[in-house]
Amino acid sequence: MARARTPTSVPGSERRGRGFTLIELMLVVALIAIVSGLVAVSIRDPAATRLEKEASRLSALLESARAEARALGVDVTWRPLDRNMADADAPDFRFEGLPPAHSPPMHWLAPGIVAQVVGAPALSLGPEPLIGAQRVMLRLDERQIALATDGLGPFVVVADAPADAQR
Repeated sequence: MARARTPTSVPGSERRGRGFTLIELMLVVALIAIVSGLVAVSIRDPAATRLEKEASRLSALLESARAEARALGVDVTWRPLDRNMADADAPDFRFEGLPPAHSPPMHWLAPGIVAQVVGAPALSLGPEPLIGAQRVMLRLDERQIALATDGLGPFVVVADAPADAQR
């Protein structure tokens, strides 16, 4: 006596093997790549974020001081200071030449920021509209970022050469 078989799928669609199809594998690999990319982009280095924030803030402070130097007709310089870590109230930098009523902040927002003017002890901010090309390096741990001006335009974050090329 022969047993009758009940078909479990549409005729012709039966799978011979038990593995995955190439399309299924490609879809899984694509999904893993997309998720990995999103995770990598969403994870930011906190030190780099703090350094970028300080660079943006310093750029705004320098441009404000340049505008006040032109408006008041006074010679203004910005000087980073070597701060003693024991004295938390000591200023991190100083704007020289501005009257006390126009004095901007003198502290970094994040602790550990170190600034160095490249090729000079201080930045000259005016009163002349053309101040000469200048650059300042900001460092936090092993990270660094450069702010520069060509003398006519504002201070902006610039792509910087390796530290060995500056010496």
